[in-house]
Amino acid sequence: MIKNFAKRKFIITSFAFFIFFITLLFPSSEEINPISETTYISGYKTPIYLLNKENYVSRTEIVTKNSETISKIEELISFLTIDSKNNIYLPNIFKPIIPKDTKVLSLDIQDKLLKINFSKEFLNLPKDYEEKLIESLVYTFTDLDEVDGLLILVEGNLLEELPNSKKKLPHILTRDIGINTIYNIDNIRNATKTTTYYLAVLNDITYYVPVTLLENNSKDKVEIVIERLKSNPHLETNLMSYLNASTELNSYELLEEEIKLSFNDALYEGLNKEEMKEQVEYSITLSLKDTLNIKNITLVK
Repeated sequence: MIKNFAKRKFIITSFAFFIFFITLLFPSSEEINPISETTYISGYKTPIYLLNKENYVSRTEIVTKNSETISKIEELISFLTIDSKNNIYLPNIFKPIIPKDTKVLSLDIQDKLLKINFSKEFLNLPKDYEEKLIESLVYTFTDLDEVDGLLILVEGNLLEELPNSKKKLPHILTRDIGINTIYNIDNIRNATKTTTYYLAVLNDITYYVPVTLLENNSKDKVEIVIERLKSNPHLETNLMSYLNASTELNSYELLEEEIKLSFNDALYEGLNKEEMKEQVEYSITLSLKDTLNIKNITLVK
């Protein structure tokens, strides 16, 4: 009997210890620390032109916190400045270009003309990057509806030439300066300038690289852009276009600020994803907006 009692006591004790051990492994819901609540910050998708790994000025999008124009421009300048607080939000395939420690001394917009007065640090960059810096600023800010042109000052003085190469700059900077420009001309008098936006993909990030081509070409600018998008770019890069080589431009109608284009059935041929179709449309739209300086593009198949 004593033996049975001892056996029963041992079983009860062992079971109690087992229950205690289980409670240690799985504490009650009251003891579990609640998961921190995620805070979502609303923002605005905004185009910006940064350097890619191959040092081409490239168009991508970031999320800005500000919608008011001046505040958004100040935020964009921070994204574009080397070692600024906003650099941590840039994908690592892109690099900012405004020299480190550059400050904005003043900033205003009148009649769609943006005037920025930078500190002297703005001039502290290598010769190979100074033209890219101007392109980055001009293309970033003229992508805003409120800006058509840009005046750059340094310590209150108008920037009339690049600091190292001494290349002369127009007083009012617009997209007429071009971007990632390739020169293929024999005679400047018959030169035609077009800008084509090619697609690039790296680390699952899709972005666009605009290439301005200055050449002696008697063809219509619209035809030149479509032909460029159907062929390989002139750069030794991973740039591409999904526009099918069999695509033909049947006709187009150019209005005051709009162009309507009619294509044959090959426009979307071989594109089995909706995303690819959108990228074709986007490349055509961005290219013609820049080349013709118009706002609206309509594609008809």
